Amino acid sequence: MSLTPHRTTPVTHHRTATIDGRTVFYREAGPAGAPVAVLLHGYPSSSAMFRDLIPRLAERYHVLAPDYVGFGHSDAPSVDDFAYTFDHLTDVVEAFLAGLGVERFAIYVHDYGAPVGWRLYLRAPERITAVVSQNGNAYEEGFVETFWAPLWRWSADGNAEDEATVREGVTAEAIRWQYTHGLADPSVVDPDTWSRDAAQVNRPGLPEVQLALFADYPGNRPLYPVLHKAFRAHPVPLLAVWGANDEIFGPDGARAFEKDLPDARIELVEGGHFLLESHLDEVATAMLTFLDEHL
Repeated sequence: MSLTPHRTTPVTHHRTATIDGRTVFYREAGPAGAPVAVLLHGYPSSSAMFRDLIPRLAERYHVLAPDYVGFGHSDAPSVDDFAYTFDHLTDVVEAFLAGLGVERFAIYVHDYGAPVGWRLYLRAPERITAVVSQNGNAYEEGFVETFWAPLWRWSADGNAEDEATVREGVTAEAIRWQYTHGLADPSVVDPDTWSRDAAQVNRPGLPEVQLALFADYPGNRPLYPVLHKAFRAHPVPLLAVWGANDEIFGPDGARAFEKDLPDARIELVEGGHFLLESHLDEVATAMLTFLDEHL
């Protein structure tokens, strides 16, 4: 006797695409004809951060989550063979979507995913159907200065003391902190998350990759006024679902969206930087409610 389940969990496929000779890994799930949601990961993670969110979204949406070049299972050329800038990462993601024939899509941005997503929006705002920002910064108000000050100083003058602090960002301890800070009960976070990320970003040659992106990060700040102007000229539905205790991008970064998108929905959750590891249900529910209303 066989049992037929009444409901099945959407299957996530693990695929690769070739973009300008580089292999880009991505996760894909959901009906082919459904509205598209593109999930853009942060540092130091990869599309693996969306592994539990994807099946929830895929019941109603076609979900795509690529690994950037230099991250996860995508190719990771050396800094001598690939220009690690946020402009270039965006070029690859844009070409990836074009290769799959994706014309219009919603974006979920987290951490590094924000500067990639904002560039996609600025290049063609009519293509972006909605934005979900989960601790994905777009305003000066979002920067927690105690975290960012060494990077700002180092990028300005290259001093050795701040460089040493910046380099600590690739250590297992620093990555563990990103996952667990701001949580009342850090034991809810699977240690496989930070140990996986630490192992990947510390492969031979990859600490230099991360340092190149750290050095490029201050170049995102001058983009913010341009982005704010675009928000006003081309309003997009936006949900900021944000870890209120994040000590990297603070909750003022979420509230700031209302300055240029008065209809933005702001939901603060009592968590830290990686909400999907501690508050998956809250994020998924907020996201599905929001997308269902706007797509």
